Amino acid sequence: MENTAIELSQKGKKAFEEGDFENAIHFFSEAAKTYIKEEKTLDAAEAQNNLSVAFLQADKAKEAFEAAKGTDTLFADANDLFRQAMALGNQAAALDALGQKDEALSLYEKSAALFGEINKGDYQEIVLKSIAAIKLRSGKLQDSAYTMLDSLGAVKKPNLFQRFLNFILRIIR
Repeated sequence: MENTAIELSQKGKKAFEEGDFENAIHFFSEAAKTYIKEEKTLDAAEAQNNLSVAFLQADKAKEAFEAAKGTDTLFADANDLFRQAMALGNQAAALDALGQKDEALSLYEKSAALFGEINKGDYQEIVLKSIAAIKLRSGKLQDSAYTMLDSLGAVKKPNLFQRFLNFILRIIR
């Protein structure tokens, strides 16, 4: 019996959760192909993004970028800003892993802006922290601190550590 795209996606998610990234790659790839055959473009793009994350976890950054490339446009055309922001973040993570810091920063900034636009502060915080990390690795300490402060501002209910860090960063600002 042939697996449906949904079953393949579920198997991919299960393999991913178990840390079996090679099988996750296989199942997400097959799910994407099946969704394309079924003419379910957005579902195929979602599977491609899952595939991208699995590739990245398997230290295959080039493949990760190729898997997610262009999916943001499909989501934008469907006015799905959340998945568009996720796709941009996935592409940025792959570019960062490939050492293409400027390109990664550009995509991360677009992703963070979209998450902010749709009031997804927790996701925006994660993306802003990724931006801060790139800036820190590039030796831009002050820019990194400001971006980290922005990331803390995106959190709706900061924990004690986040409030303390926010206080310290405001002092040094």
